[in-house]
Amino acid sequence: MSTLQADKIIRNARIFTSDHSNPQATALAVNDGKFVYVGDEAGLSAYEGEVTDLGGRFIMPGIIDSHVHITTGVGFEYVDYGEEIACSGKKEALDIMEKYIQNNPGLERYRFMLERASLNGEDFVKEELDAICPDHELQILEAEVHSVWVNSKILEKHGITDDTPDPAPGLAYYVRKDGHLTGNAYESAGWPFVFDYIKAHLTDEQIAAAVSRWIGFCKEYGVSSVFDAGFPEHNDVHERIYAHLRDLDRQGKLPVYVDGCYVLTNRAKMKEAIEETKRFNREFDTEHLKVHTLKIFMDGTMKIETAAMVTPYADTGVSGATTLNAEEIAEVLKELNKAGLDLHLHTVGERSSRVVLDGVEMAKKELGDGFHVKVTCAHLWIQNDADLERFAELGVIANYTPAWHSGVIGGNPYEFWSKLLGEKRASSMYRCKTLWDSGALVTWSSDDVAYGDFSTWNPYLGMEVGMTRNTGKKTKAAEEARTVDALPSSSEGMSIEEMLLGFTINGAKQLGIEDKKGSIAVGKDADYLVFDNDLLTAEHEGFSYNKPKDVYFCGEKLN
Repeated sequence: MSTLQADKIIRNARIFTSDHSNPQATALAVNDGKFVYVGDEAGLSAYEGEVTDLGGRFIMPGIIDSHVHITTGVGFEYVDYGEEIACSGKKEALDIMEKYIQNNPGLERYRFMLERASLNGEDFVKEELDAICPDHELQILEAEVHSVWVNSKILEKHGITDDTPDPAPGLAYYVRKDGHLTGNAYESAGWPFVFDYIKAHLTDEQIAAAVSRWIGFCKEYGVSSVFDAGFPEHNDVHERIYAHLRDLDRQGKLPVYVDGCYVLTNRAKMKEAIEETKRFNREFDTEHLKVHTLKIFMDGTMKIETAAMVTPYADTGVSGATTLNAEEIAEVLKELNKAGLDLHLHTVGERSSRVVLDGVEMAKKELGDGFHVKVTCAHLWIQNDADLERFAELGVIANYTPAWHSGVIGGNPYEFWSKLLGEKRASSMYRCKTLWDSGALVTWSSDDVAYGDFSTWNPYLGMEVGMTRNTGKKTKAAEEARTVDALPSSSEGMSIEEMLLGFTINGAKQLGIEDKKGSIAVGKDADYLVFDNDLLTAEHEGFSYNKPKDVYFCGEKLN
């Protein structure tokens, strides 16, 4: 019998394949960037080529991060967040800012950042900001970056008046008092203020430098494929960054598969967004860069109570709002179905995911077997009991960011969420295990909007917290993220096998690339990672310190 040629042959390994039909193997062979054999060592007799004995080391498929922000990360790489203010009330904050402005005369814009909670329930109005900064622009960014205060100079610069409509009433809006602007804006209504300098001044060289840093991270940590969730309210900058990724791919310099999107935050732009998604689909179509998804911000965040709830927030009684209603979601789905496109949605609150599920149900009822849109709900901090089984029933994908599942986000502990949501809901956050066991497709992500040192992009941090529901002393995490106990819904902790599957084959299914990526199987791209440590038996606490020794993308060693 003649032997078959292979570029690389590996024996004596412990291989977690993420292939349900062949879950474990000890040997593999790669040729021309594809797996040509996966199995036991006896089967290697049919192949000849360079042989590597791994001495029992662990191998898994390349990581698939199913919700990241490459393009927003580029923007934040060059955004000036401003001077951080620690205060115990509005008056002290105004005094600090006024003193800073006096000591630093002549700046075009003065930028500050603070925690909304430090205002003790008070709020700035533009007249107060105008009084301390009448001749220059003044911006105060809320620490979660989901709301901002500005003075009249910035409102005038952007043409925002008392008559300007809100992008999404109750969600993305300009705060008004007696019909007049106060200078405070929530969610996508305020993002143009934050990034206006970037939009006007970001250079191609800056884009290249930031993207290079991100690619370096992917090579180091073994991230081989991602879903990029876009740059809200800045699709023009977003497109420039995609153009750079396309150029890199045409030059053979993009060692990560990028599945991209076009972003909608304003219901008035729904038709435009669908047409732009079609255009992106045509224009960004290289080997490792594809766009076939419309991303919709359905609601906001818990911290500032813009996430949409079925039961109102416990402390204020407000309920938040959604960008679209169920009927509008159904109409979007029908248009996307017709164009062969998919839908990805930011859904933090229980009502936002319910509205999506209702819309999917309507569209599927009308289209029947002709419905082919992949629908993914991302974040899912809170889900209503009545909706848990509907993900599997309707085929809606559930994407979670497990690094958040310790209950400490942005330094806010479980007690904070308990006050916000009430004890019952706070103790049933992030019910990923329940959805997994129901048969729903569950995928994992890192979802951070800023590169920084990439510590929060670490997929092994996500795996650790996904398993332990805790960030303890052994966790590779920021000090403010430490918790004493696991989140009360500790029964929602996952196994290591479930974490690996969610970061590999399940992610590939979300991206629609399961025929070529996501598992170590014959015919698929040879994206795989080699570890000195056996991830299947590694201690869960401190799991975040794992990192691959060798990283391969389409058979090529990257590190």
